[in-house]
Amino acid sequence: MADSTRRRIVGLLSEEDRRAGDISVHFETSPPAISQHLKILREAGIVRVEKRGRERIYSLDPEGLAAMESWVSDTRRKWNGRLDRLADMLKEEE
Repeated sequence: MADSTRRRIVGLLSEEDRRAGDISVHFETSPPAISQHLKILREAGIVRVEKRGRERIYSLDPEGLAAMESWVSDTRRKWNGRLDRLADMLKEEE
């Protein structure tokens, strides 16, 4: 999710499910580039795709989002603990 294009795609899909073409019109990059971003999001489990006839409809994957949220929460907790210990050490040195 470090890439701004991917964050924007997730934002668009949070509003409604969309076809790849409907997503790509929101970007200045080429449709094949957007397809690559969608592929990365699919492989990461953030986005899923459903074939409806000849169309592919993209939507957010709630399970993937929950896993990402859990990872962010765990990482935040670890860093907060480390930063608290650093602050304590710096206070002791004063």
